[in-house]
Amino acid sequence: MRKNADLPKPTVSRQSPRKTEMRSIALFLTCSVSIALFTHDNADASEWGCEVLLCAASSNPSWHSIASCRPPMERLISAMKRPGFSWPTCPEGGAGRPGFELYADCPSGWTPTQGEDIGSRSGQGQLSQCRRIVGGCGRGPQGGGSAPIERANGVRRVYSGDHSCSYTEFMDRPLRDDPYYFDIRDDATNATSRHFFNLRK
Repeated sequence: MRKNADLPKPTVSRQSPRKTEMRSIALFLTCSVSIALFTHDNADASEWGCEVLLCAASSNPSWHSIASCRPPMERLISAMKRPGFSWPTCPEGGAGRPGFELYADCPSGWTPTQGEDIGSRSGQGQLSQCRRIVGGCGRGPQGGGSAPIERANGVRRVYSGDHSCSYTEFMDRPLRDDPYYFDIRDDATNATSRHFFNLRK
C-alpha cells in the first residue's frame, strides 16, 4: 500500500501578479466601453426623440417646410420600416409614443357609428361611418322599403319601414390628413394641448 507521501501532487497553475493585473485592466476597459456606448446610444435616442417632438408640434408651418426638421423626421420614417422599430422618446418633454386617430370628426349634425354592415368602408368595428336621423315628413314624396338607397353624394339612406317618412343617413367618415398626435403639457399653466402631424415625406 502506497503512502500519501508517495502520491503525485496536483499541479496548480499560478499566474504572475503582472498577468492578473493586466486581465483586470482589460476587463475594466471592456465594461467601461460598453457602458459608454450604451449611455451614448440612450443620449442619442433621447436627443432624436426630442427633435421629433419639437418638429411634430410645429403646425404653421409644418415640419415639412422646416429644413432642420427634415433629417430627424425622415430618419424616423425610414426607421419605422425596419423590424424591431422602437419610437424615440423625449423624457425631458414628457412625451413617449404618439397617439393615432385615423378618422376626423363627423360633420355638424352627424355622429360617429360603426360601419360593419352599411357603406363601402367596413371599419372592422371602428367608428368609420357618420350617421344622422332625419324626419322627412312634409318634404315631398319619400321612398320606401328597408334597403339603403345610394345617393350621388355618397350618402346612404335607410328608411325606418315601408313608406316611412323618417330615415337614417350614413356616410363614410372623413380621414385625417394628420393622424398622429402628441399631447404636450404646459408646465406653467398645467394645460395640455394636442398637436396633430403626419409622416408623409
